[in-house]
Amino acid sequence: MDVTREDVLRCAGLAHLNLAEAEIEPLRQAMAQMLTHAASLDELDLAEVAPMLPGLGTPLPRREDTPREGLTQAEALANAPVQAQGHFVAPKGL
Repeated sequence: MDVTREDVLRCAGLAHLNLAEAEIEPLRQAMAQMLTHAASLDELDLAEVAPMLPGLGTPLPRREDTPREGLTQAEALANAPVQAQGHFVAPKGL
């Protein structure tokens, strides 16, 4: 399947990735290889294969919902790279 440089740049933009010029061509080739493999799956004859329905009719395991001690504010903030006035500090826009 043909993947263009523009396809790679569009996907990178959607994923908020900044690609170096040297990264574009290897990614283009990898994307083309993945899409070619996915397209080859269309050639399989699956007429006799039953659909898988995992967990159908099997109840989910349950456990007792019991309260337990949580972290103190000091424990929660202990590994914070930046904190102020008892809160985590994060860059704007996150």
